Amino acid sequence: MVTRFSMTVGGSEAATEDAFGVVNPATGEVFEQAPECTPAQLDAAMDAAHKAYRDWRSDIDARRAALRAAADAMFAVADELAPILTAEQGKPLGEARIEAIGAGVWFKYFADLDLPREVIQDDNRAFVEVVRRPLGVVAAITPWNFPLVLASWKIAPALLAGNTMVLKPSPFTPLATLRMGELLNSVLPAGVLNVVSGGDELGKWMTAHPLARKISFTGSVSAGKHVAASAAPDLKRVTLELGGNDAAILLDDFDPAALGSKLFWGAFQNNGQVCSAIKRVYVPEALYDDVVDALAAQATAVKVGEGTEEGVQLGPINNRPQYERVSELVADAVASGARAVTGGRPMDGPGYFYEPTILAGASDGTRIVYEEQFGPALPVVAYRHLDDAIERANATHFGLSGSVWSADAERAAAVAAQLECGTAWVNTHLVLQPNQPFGGAKWSGIGVENGPWGLHGFTELQVLHRAKR
Repeated sequence: MVTRFSMTVGGSEAATEDAFGVVNPATGEVFEQAPECTPAQLDAAMDAAHKAYRDWRSDIDARRAALRAAADAMFAVADELAPILTAEQGKPLGEARIEAIGAGVWFKYFADLDLPREVIQDDNRAFVEVVRRPLGVVAAITPWNFPLVLASWKIAPALLAGNTMVLKPSPFTPLATLRMGELLNSVLPAGVLNVVSGGDELGKWMTAHPLARKISFTGSVSAGKHVAASAAPDLKRVTLELGGNDAAILLDDFDPAALGSKLFWGAFQNNGQVCSAIKRVYVPEALYDDVVDALAAQATAVKVGEGTEEGVQLGPINNRPQYERVSELVADAVASGARAVTGGRPMDGPGYFYEPTILAGASDGTRIVYEEQFGPALPVVAYRHLDDAIERANATHFGLSGSVWSADAERAAAVAAQLECGTAWVNTHLVLQPNQPFGGAKWSGIGVENGPWGLHGFTELQVLHRAKR
């Protein structure tokens, strides 16, 4: 079967006999086919990356130039990639375009990032340097919520460090990434970046493949545990960016009238399908009703619809399993005593649309408070004592990020420092930058992405010790 989207293996398009359907979440119907990678084609991709590694690792100036060209290429084709991404992921067209541009921003940032050699001894006895060497072939597996930009989080630092890569996007959103692979093939040497597509079996083959020296994975906690287990027998290095159950704590001096949209969009950006989005809000009892009302007003004013419609702010949930999970968690919360102040049910019509939902009266122990909903539903939980709220915010296996909101930024920062998470924001949420490390504590991951810290994760240390006598 021939499709208009091709895998990129060894610098060439890789034809496949089989394909799988890609669903438009706004309709719930298959709208396109994606190529299904075979074990033999994966072997070819890994072999191409392995062969390209020898020359690619030897010239950092060439790598920088290639990443700059990749950035320019992404900027140039953002308008082409955006409708593909909207059709398969569901996000509004403007946000899809921003995501494509964001991938270019990440390429541009890493193209200019320093990878210094550290001199630790220089005396009459020896000259000793610590250098960072590439690992080899990296297997990268990316999720369906931000396919392009999260791919760039892996591609850019891995390639700058001198590694080569085999990349697999989620089977829910493979198309824009496949097209990106075709595009980048024109500015990268053959075999440096290979893009393959398929289901969970392909991911298993990749993590166990003998030529892959590192696995960089973004996805669910359960899948991350399987990746770690698969990598362990071969002692492959891993970076795991997994789930989150981010708490936002409002302090008692917070003014609900000044709520604005920051708190709401910290939870509902990308329809709540962000690992580091706000998943639960802790509010002092005295402010509770006012905060619930302010969030509800935001939720009812949002326009939900198909991503190409004018003025749409929230699209559908990306896939049926996630749609059913959000529906189940909201129903469980209501059955447990919570009240859907807004939303609380799927929207009429085709596709995976769900009403933006604010849940009042939610309590710790409820599944939607304890688990990660990853969708457009936000539980608001009351607290009486701040120490108790901090303890409850930390009483989870997750530790990705969190935020504290107050009229006194210094007071909020002191509270934020007590959160057991990788990123703690004050009076904002979901501010992510290429120079800012991103990673989680506990079950939210291993290692970090972005900045020099993320770059270092794609290297290994080598000591060069030169005796002088």
